[in-house]
Amino acid sequence: MPFFQKKISDNDLIEGILSNNGQRRFCENRLYEKYSYLIRGGEWKHKLSHDECSMVYSDTILTIIENIQNGSFKGHSSLKTYLNQIFSNKCVDLLRKNATNRQQVHHGETLDDYINLLPDESRGIVQKLIDQYDVDLLYTRLRELGEKCQQMIKAWGEGYMDQEIAVEMGYQSAAVVKTSRLRCLEKLRDLYKGAKKE
Repeated sequence: MPFFQKKISDNDLIEGILSNNGQRRFCENRLYEKYSYLIRGGEWKHKLSHDECSMVYSDTILTIIENIQNGSFKGHSSLKTYLNQIFSNKCVDLLRKNATNRQQVHHGETLDDYINLLPDESRGIVQKLIDQYDVDLLYTRLRELGEKCQQMIKAWGEGYMDQEIAVEMGYQSAAVVKTSRLRCLEKLRDLYKGAKKE
């Protein structure tokens, strides 16, 4: 029976992820699909949105793949147990991050507060400079994301559907594209926020 048609065990997935042939991409996608039910569990258990849980799950899968490839995953527990633990930890990390961000919203003055103190003619000039800086900064941060994220975000920004992006970029499904895109957007937000603090 061809590899792609047989029932795949965790050991098969691990061996496929470690291989350098066509099985690798298939096994990575199969790993993603096999435990994707954790997304719903995370929504219920951690009270996170579907998009947040999808992003955390996608990040978890990437971490698992990396840990398998670099030998950090020793197989002392099942792949499911290992994945579930990392997923839960990442959900808790996101909850903490969200709580911290909510607290920061209630502190301090914003740039808009200062702009509104300027005379009308100066306010317009300053706002144009800020807008241009924001556009330049956005393009700079997009370049820092890497080629795949750039392509995905640009295609999405131009109105392409996730299914179309999946076909064009070689992803297995629209769901994989969606979680990858959300992860790229989260990275972009983090880069953008980091630049704003500088």
